[in-house]
Amino acid sequence: MTRQLRPRNSRPSYASLAGFDLDDENSGTGARAGPVSGLPDLDDDGSSGSEFSPEKDKHAAEQMQQDAEDNEDLVQDDDMEGKDDIEDNESPMKLISDVDMTSVQVIQSASTSKGKGKATSKKGNAHPSLGTGLTRTRRQMYTLPTPSVHHRHRAVPLYRREGRVERLRQPPELFKSPSIVMTNGVDQDRVLERLNKAWGYNVGPGPLWEMAEDRSWFKEAKIAGNGGDTEAERRPLVHRDVRVKNGWKILTKEDAASYLPTDATTTEEGDLKPPPPVACYLGQINEQTLVKLEMLEARSMSEFLPQSSAHIFNPGAPAWGVDWCPIHQSERSDRGFKQYLGVAPFPSSSHSPEIGVKVLRPSYSCIQIWSLSPGRTTKANEGPEATTAGSSQDVGKMACEMVLCHESGPAHDLRWCPLPSHDSYSNLAKPRKLGVLAGTFEDGSLSIYVVPQPEDVQSDSNESSLVYVKLPQPALRIELEETSCWSLDWANSEVIAIGTTNGIITVYNVGSALKATARADSPAATDLFPTHYLTVHQSAIRALAWIRTPPSSGSGQPMVEEDPTVIASGGYDGMECLTDIREGHGSVMNRTRDVITTMSYSAYGGGPVTIDHENIVKAYSASASMLGRGHTLLEPQGPIWSIGSSEWHPQLSVGSADGSCLTTNMLRSTRRSGSVPFFVHKIFQMDYQRKTGKYRMLERFLPSATQDRPASNKPKAGSKASKSDTRKASASGTGAWPQEVAVHKVAWNNGNGLNACGLLASATSSGLCRVDNLWGRWIKDKVPYGGIQQIRREGLEDDMEVDSEDSGSD
Repeated sequence: MTRQLRPRNSRPSYASLAGFDLDDENSGTGARAGPVSGLPDLDDDGSSGSEFSPEKDKHAAEQMQQDAEDNEDLVQDDDMEGKDDIEDNESPMKLISDVDMTSVQVIQSASTSKGKGKATSKKGNAHPSLGTGLTRTRRQMYTLPTPSVHHRHRAVPLYRREGRVERLRQPPELFKSPSIVMTNGVDQDRVLERLNKAWGYNVGPGPLWEMAEDRSWFKEAKIAGNGGDTEAERRPLVHRDVRVKNGWKILTKEDAASYLPTDATTTEEGDLKPPPPVACYLGQINEQTLVKLEMLEARSMSEFLPQSSAHIFNPGAPAWGVDWCPIHQSERSDRGFKQYLGVAPFPSSSHSPEIGVKVLRPSYSCIQIWSLSPGRTTKANEGPEATTAGSSQDVGKMACEMVLCHESGPAHDLRWCPLPSHDSYSNLAKPRKLGVLAGTFEDGSLSIYVVPQPEDVQSDSNESSLVYVKLPQPALRIELEETSCWSLDWANSEVIAIGTTNGIITVYNVGSALKATARADSPAATDLFPTHYLTVHQSAIRALAWIRTPPSSGSGQPMVEEDPTVIASGGYDGMECLTDIREGHGSVMNRTRDVITTMSYSAYGGGPVTIDHENIVKAYSASASMLGRGHTLLEPQGPIWSIGSSEWHPQLSVGSADGSCLTTNMLRSTRRSGSVPFFVHKIFQMDYQRKTGKYRMLERFLPSATQDRPASNKPKAGSKASKSDTRKASASGTGAWPQEVAVHKVAWNNGNGLNACGLLASATSSGLCRVDNLWGRWIKDKVPYGGIQQIRREGLEDDMEVDSEDSGSD
């Protein structure tokens, strides 16, 4: 008896259940199990999965490549000549929009093979289309409106303020009044295009002083600053009526010892000991000097490297909260252009807080106010460490002026109000306030303190001496019974967002509460209710950043007098989300098998910057046409603890667990094979010897170029592709470092104008903190387009015609 095969019965089609349209041959009852020929087959053969790979549509890919080459050739010439030709051939880069993506045709499905009656399909793991403007990427299974583009676009500003902006006319000096001139802003398309491309020719560790400008947005600029163009109007004074709370008192050094960091061990009697000095080698690699820094001591790196303008200081323990205090433009000269830095150290080097566990008050801790004031002058050098812009510079001197003693426990995060909130320096009522400082503390609260001016609480006999001030209750304290406050970010001077340890984001309007408790004798506000209470993550939220752009009206016009509405967050669940507080839920931007420890919003990058798998730093776009799409900026050799972006320039700073502090340019060229390399600058790196317990701070590193990661789908051995593939993986580190070398926090100076926007503060696990004054330089020292005036299109005829038309219409 011959063997008979079991007949194939009709079975329901999973494609029809999923909602895909099938032809008559494969639909209805006649649909049989097996390959479905009616589904579109996306050809992914030969695709590397890179965002730089060309589009499926050959015509669109060729057009994009031609446009990119034309734009790149405008400023690629080594002699930087032919300015007139650049002017004639310049055209904006054509990007693929959501509407253009609908015209890209899907490759037809493979024909049914003869003989066996089975439809053969090309190998690939592509996902079906989700409709117009909605696609699924190869790795991310989310329904974000991201067009399927495989090359990196230039950054798209989310908000382009109309009006003129300020720029530097001469190289800045930190402790002198800058020379400022008004120029064209990014509201002009051709100026924006030139600025983005010109920024890509920065090969230095810091910003280009000619190109720096303020791209921040605060609603107070329209309300209190009358919508002006100067920094004083765009960043006005806020919280003028808030006073320093009564009850503060000056402590002696002995009384303040219990608030200061201590050693991890105690005496035989059980008393706390002061922390030992940090022994660190400083200077040239072959000529380093062993220096022992006591607690609250600072040293200038110019003592060991004459070309350096950096400073190091020891707060006594590792610090996780570091931020610069903003000063109003009109008050800086009266204060001698002094910069203030808030630092919140842990109680000891061995302190390890538990997530979500609240400590009982009183829990003694401190916040230190350090200052960078004018000091001695040293000559600059043309070596790789000479990152200053002028021929001579005042490196200044670093000192701790005030220690604020409080009972809320160690600070997990520390943020000054982003707008100047100090009293006038000529005010006779004392103590004047230096600013409004918010922080999340280990008692589970978010507390806002009104910080007094250090000069007003110091003794009259010696105004330069260190003073210990015991603060009373904070001006405002927010506590949640079911969770602890873990991270925070200011939207402006009134609205603040808090990330909690159970995955909830809360938003508070603290402006009205501070106004209600503005008097010096007013009690602390503790009964404030949130305006929004959103469950976004499944675990603790450590990374939080407002997307500081105005919301849009129904007609698409920006409402510049309203608060921002979008929050970018990252949690310990590996989710990175964008949350519009008006909708009440978050949208997943990215998911990774890692803990998201940091996130920062970049006005130059047009979206949040955060981490991805395998220690990758990525910049994601928040614009409508590129929502959720990201590109890699750099890949440190260790896990990332902190990312810092600036509102004045596109330089990104990164603090890593391997002990390195890095900077890179976010507005790099869009082509990998361009004339300008993708440089990553290592500002310094910490090293530790376990046997001796001594540290070593290394610097003066040569910049490294970002290498492309090889494709994940390696060719088979013996194939033609494997023989011709000469790519090599970049060298990687050991993957293990002592915990003492990590860089916990990096912060650019965002609140003190153009001449101070190159200041970068960083804190390490060793307890040492550092302040660098970084500036960039043009590649081959040649400015593209013939100069900054041509980049900004200053004095051109078309701009003058526009101005005349505007004046005539008035």
